[in-house]
This record gives sequence, structure tokens and C-alpha cells, in this order.
Amino acid sequence: MHFFPFSSSSNSYGGSHIPVYLNVYDLTTVNNYLYWFGLGIFHSGIEVHGMEFSFGAHEYASSGIFEVEPRSCPGFIFRRAVLLGNTNLSRAEVQTLMEHISADYHGDCYHLIAKNCNHFTNEACMRLTGKPIPGWINRMARLGTSCL
Repeated sequence: MHFFPFSSSSNSYGGSHIPVYLNVYDLTTVNNYLYWFGLGIFHSGIEVHGMEFSFGAHEYASSGIFEVEPRSCPGFIFRRAVLLGNTNLSRAEVQTLMEHISADYHGDCYHLIAKNCNHFTNEACMRLTGKPIPGWINRMARLGTSCL
């Protein structure tokens, strides 16, 4: 697991129509039942150029964005990958974008309802593809917001 910003040794090949996936993970086994009703408590990460980026909490005022091997985020149960679209950004441009976004996603700012991993993946997806993530991914947080 690598936290941002970090120096990258990745190559910088071009990004002509590179697929962008949303990798969805279960946070609880209750999702096995809730999922069929369009509900669930999910963790998500953005996969592009063979890397997966996500956002998590820690106690420091530094980036909470991290990189893991795609579809294998520690502590979560992989459910499915959703093709979100394509990006024209190169690997180096994606790294730069994630470093830029990381300024707004410090680990000590993580909030389960107001600023979670799904908020990060939605912002990253918008910047990579121009489209949001599917609404069901963060539905429980939106329901929580309405209850507050």
C-alpha cells in the first residue's frame, strides 16, 4: 500500500482510451442481503492503468489516498468491478491527478457519511471520465445525511 504523494517509478505510456473501473468491496456480510434491494455499505477504489486508488482514514493531516493491487484492498471483500468509461490520461497524468486530489482528502478528514472513499472515487471518476459513479455505491451515506 502506498500513500500519496510519493515518487513513482511507473512508466508513462500514453492513455488513449484506457478503461476506468470502479472496484466495489463489501464492508459487511449484511451486504449479501442488502445488495438485492439496491443498498449496502461499500468501500470503493478507482482502477486505471493497472493501479487502484482509494481513500481511507488515519489520524494524520496528510493524504489518505493510497494505491493497492487492483481488486485486493486489504480488509475488504471484493464484490465486483464496474466499467465506468475510458480516460485519455497517461499513467503519469493519472499519478499527477491523484497527487492533486490528495490535497483535499487527508486521512484525518475522513467521515463515514460526509467524506468517505466513495466520495473520493466519485470525484476521481468525474475527472477521469466526466461521469459519476453509480448512485447505489454511496446510497447509505446519502440516507445517513438525510437522517442527520
